[in-house]
Amino acid sequence: MASFFCSMKFLLLLLLVSAIPIAFIIHLETAKPTTHVYEYHSNGWLRECGKWDDLNSRFLVSFFEGGIGQVSLPSDYSPGTVLEEVPLVKDVDLAGNASLGFTIDRPRNRLVLAVSDVIGNRYSAVAAYDLTNWNRLFLTQLSGPGDDKSFADDAVVDAEGNSYITDIKGSKIWKVGANGEFLYVIRSPLFTPKEWYKSIVGVNGIVYHPNGYLLVLHTFSGDLFKIRIEKGDEIKVVNVVGGGSLRFGDGIELLSSTKLVVAGNPTKLVESSDDWKTATIVGKFQGPMHRLTTAATVKDGKVYLNHIIGLGYPRKKHAIVEADFTS
Repeated sequence: MASFFCSMKFLLLLLLVSAIPIAFIIHLETAKPTTHVYEYHSNGWLRECGKWDDLNSRFLVSFFEGGIGQVSLPSDYSPGTVLEEVPLVKDVDLAGNASLGFTIDRPRNRLVLAVSDVIGNRYSAVAAYDLTNWNRLFLTQLSGPGDDKSFADDAVVDAEGNSYITDIKGSKIWKVGANGEFLYVIRSPLFTPKEWYKSIVGVNGIVYHPNGYLLVLHTFSGDLFKIRIEKGDEIKVVNVVGGGSLRFGDGIELLSSTKLVVAGNPTKLVESSDDWKTATIVGKFQGPMHRLTTAATVKDGKVYLNHIIGLGYPRKKHAIVEADFTS
């Protein structure tokens, strides 16, 4: 009887502990958002990246299970309407690989996507798709089973059409030509912090600045790098001050030539007045943290944040949340 009573107390304690986070999540889900939210239904739990395609009035989203979808915004959209995700890309030969960070390459009317095998680590790759007919333009394998561990996570394109893909495991950047030809790898001792645990998740978010260089974020160290590609890939650390660090940031996006959004929990707004030699954290925004912010995009001059986790059954509901850095 005593052992049974102890077992019952243990069960009740377990239920109580498990109920706390569930109750917290329910509270967050039912709380009225402080900023505008686009919600959409999908058949997948995880949507790693979301970008606004202004020319076609739609959000494009990447599937963690592999693929690309669109969430169209109708002209008669009414706030509070739950939108629908429509799959656009589901490559049979990439089944089992995750579609992660991507960029919209407007001058060449294409989407450039980082591809990784999340579980088996067979290879990392970069793929490009035509934004109109969604034909695949190229698929370039970046690593294989015999290589060091790697994990392609984000991608960006420069003015010449070259792609740069970050490797969060190997802390390096692959460079691929405009037609998908592999060029070379950008490496630096600056990408490897002295503390081993800061290398668990390395270089991650990446953007191309209109002044002709890359800005790259190292997730676990919080370092922001400026890479002058026209100067032999010269790498310098941006001196970031004010409001804590950029540690644990994920995707990044330029709001303007002087303002950078670092998606995370919370998301941070960073500003520079000297062409990104130095920078200051000038704002923060905490959205629905239980859904995990992974990417940022700009729509009509406002920042919107993609959240990786969808909730609900059988259809999952995802959220793309406006960030208000003034509150």
